[in-house]
Amino acid sequence: MKKIGIFYGSMTGTTADIARRIARLLEVKEKDVHDVGQTAPSEVAGYDILVLGSSTWNNGELEEEWADFIAGLQVIDLRGKQIALFGCGDETMSDTFCSAVGELHNRLKDTGAEFIAPYNTIGYSFTASLAKPDDALEAYGLLLDEVNHPELTAPRLAGWTSLVRDAQND
Repeated sequence: MKKIGIFYGSMTGTTADIARRIARLLEVKEKDVHDVGQTAPSEVAGYDILVLGSSTWNNGELEEEWADFIAGLQVIDLRGKQIALFGCGDETMSDTFCSAVGELHNRLKDTGAEFIAPYNTIGYSFTASLAKPDDALEAYGLLLDEVNHPELTAPRLAGWTSLVRDAQND
C-alpha cells in the first residue's frame, strides 16, 4: 500500500479543516498531515502519494504560505510520485473559482509526478478557473465551496477520496 502525505496551505482554517477531514477518510495519521508554511519541501520524500490543497486568494492565486514550498517542489524530481489536488474557493468569484488547484497543477506538471483523482464540478456554477481546462468535464482535482455549498462537501469528499484510495491500493 502506498503511503500518503497531505500538504496544505490555509489562512482562515477552512483548507486545514478539509485536510484533516481527508486524512480521516483516507486513514492518514496526523503526523502525515503538513501545513506547508511550517514544512520543508523535502518532507515529500517519504510519501508515494502527495495530497496537496490550497484555498484561492485575490485573482486566483495560491494561498501565500505555498510560495516557498511550491518553489522547492518545482526543483525536486517527483518521478514515481502521484499527486492528488484539492482546493477551497468561493464560486461567486466566478472567473477564478478554485484556480489555486490549477496553479498547483501548472507549477508541478514538469516535475515528473503523475496527477491522479480528477473530479467533476457538478453543482457549481462558474465561468472560468485554472482548475479546469476549458474543454474538460473534470477539474484537475477536488473543488470545494464551503461558503456557498457546504452541503456538497461531504459527498464530494467521499467520492474523491475513494479515487485516491484506489490509487493507493494499485
